[in-house]
Amino acid sequence: MRSGPALGHSGLFHEAAFYGSDDEFLAVVVPFLRDGVAAGEPTVSLFGPHNQRLVRSVFGPDSGVEFIDGGRHYLRPASAIRRHRDMLARYVDAGAVQIRIAGDVPHPGVGVPWEWWARYESAVNEVYDEFPMYGLCPYDTRTAPREILDDVQRTHTHMVGADGHRRPSGMYQPPRQFLTSGVTSWTEPLQSAAPAIELLDPSPARARDAVGALRAVAALSEEEFEGLVVAVSEAVTNAIRHGLAPVHLRGWARGGRAVVTVTDAGPGPANPVAGLMPDREPGGLGLWLMHQLCAYVSLQRGPEGFTVRLVAEDPDGA
Repeated sequence: MRSGPALGHSGLFHEAAFYGSDDEFLAVVVPFLRDGVAAGEPTVSLFGPHNQRLVRSVFGPDSGVEFIDGGRHYLRPASAIRRHRDMLARYVDAGAVQIRIAGDVPHPGVGVPWEWWARYESAVNEVYDEFPMYGLCPYDTRTAPREILDDVQRTHTHMVGADGHRRPSGMYQPPRQFLTSGVTSWTEPLQSAAPAIELLDPSPARARDAVGALRAVAALSEEEFEGLVVAVSEAVTNAIRHGLAPVHLRGWARGGRAVVTVTDAGPGPANPVAGLMPDREPGGLGLWLMHQLCAYVSLQRGPEGFTVRLVAEDPDGA
């Protein structure tokens, strides 16, 4: 039997909290973890360095709380979903009736583009719902912008305060509604300049060759740059096979960073969670591969049609 607010609930119980101090953070997270341990449930602390230190100051190594490095786990949404689902499946196979996981999802307040993490926060309401997970996502109001906090309320079914008061989120939107209503777009500074490369209706091979011209300026590692080349090839292939002509490719670069956009005149994938999970629908596996290979991927619809934006960067210098 499940415990706490998720008692009697089936699938994912997705809760968010806002806090404005370290004390408020602990006031939200400590009871969540402590109650999980007391109930004999797998209980996971999945935070970055600062918040993880706060949690460790309360829970020792033998407390029953499992500590996972949130910085590594939350590098890319599609990878985080894969790791999360593997972890949840292991716990369920071992007999868990509820798994508690508390973690901090990246956002612009910590220097990370939000769009694909907003898609993640919404999509998990579907992709984790086969598991008895109770998830808590605390957001720091000192760093998270107002529009991010609004999206948090749109992507979580429940909210909890530092005083322990819980309520349903009146702003919640199911994934299919949130993901098709338009997530706040992220502005890429490099795109304010004229593109270094621009092609009309390129073949995948021509696109790969053209992107190679960005290598010298970007000065990325071979792994990062080759990942971008493969992702661009997949994006152009998808645009040709599943989109509508014309297809435009544009690219920009500076030291430590390269950005490529691929735009076609079509509406984009029908599945709003495309790219975050392997998908057998047309273009789905290619989009998922892009999400594995790039430092950032955005999917946007606008006057020109559907645009995939792919970013490769030096993880130490970006």
